Amino acid sequence: MSKFSITNKVSLVTGASGGIGQAIATSLSEAGSSVALGYHTNESEARRVAAACGGNSMVVQGDVSDPTECRRIVDMVVKKYGRIDILVNNAAISLVDSFEMPYEAWLTQWNATLNANLMSAVNMTFCAVPFMKKQGSGKIINISSRSAFRGETAYMAYAASKAAMVNFTRCVARTLAKENIQTYAVAPGFIETGMGLEEIARRGEEIRSQIPSGKIGTPQDVANVVLFLASGLSDYLTGSTIDVNGGSYLH
Repeated sequence: MSKFSITNKVSLVTGASGGIGQAIATSLSEAGSSVALGYHTNESEARRVAAACGGNSMVVQGDVSDPTECRRIVDMVVKKYGRIDILVNNAAISLVDSFEMPYEAWLTQWNATLNANLMSAVNMTFCAVPFMKKQGSGKIINISSRSAFRGETAYMAYAASKAAMVNFTRCVARTLAKENIQTYAVAPGFIETGMGLEEIARRGEEIRSQIPSGKIGTPQDVANVVLFLASGLSDYLTGSTIDVNGGSYLH
């Protein structure tokens, strides 16, 4: 199973202080990768996870909704490690929106959501790709959502941003295939962490009834898929979106 190893690889995970990001960063580290943990405000959690990842990890603070910050983050990682092999675009926000909101508030929330969820991945990818091309290989893994394939009523901007991320993944995969750079999306359903916890607390039984096994997913369920995609076993899946929702939504 040597192809599953990512020893001597360098991974950058955005949103690494949150539950899914923590599990991804830890799993990549356990598989042998050096890991750079990107975070926005929760420094203590990022440093705690970095400590668990071991001595060859680093934390990088930055707001990935800002294009100049994306370039700075990537440059810092390359400055430390000399390369970047695996980029996991995991940072995201989720804001409730409705047509009853004042237009200015609606526009502000849409712009914030699209910048944090979609444009962060676009800009991080743009900044990382030149280094991957120079190396002759790379993996880009975008964390989307089950919402990408559903018409959400209270989180329209979130769902739209995650749907756009799926098609961005396809575009990048086709564009960079000859450069030996593979690109994937992962679409979690309800996960016991972060944005999902409030919904689970409020609608737990309803949510479980939609999942054939009745089991709500964990951050590790998502991290396991990311680890597979980061390995040498997944190359021919480039452009694919992998659902991680326990069969609750099939498309």
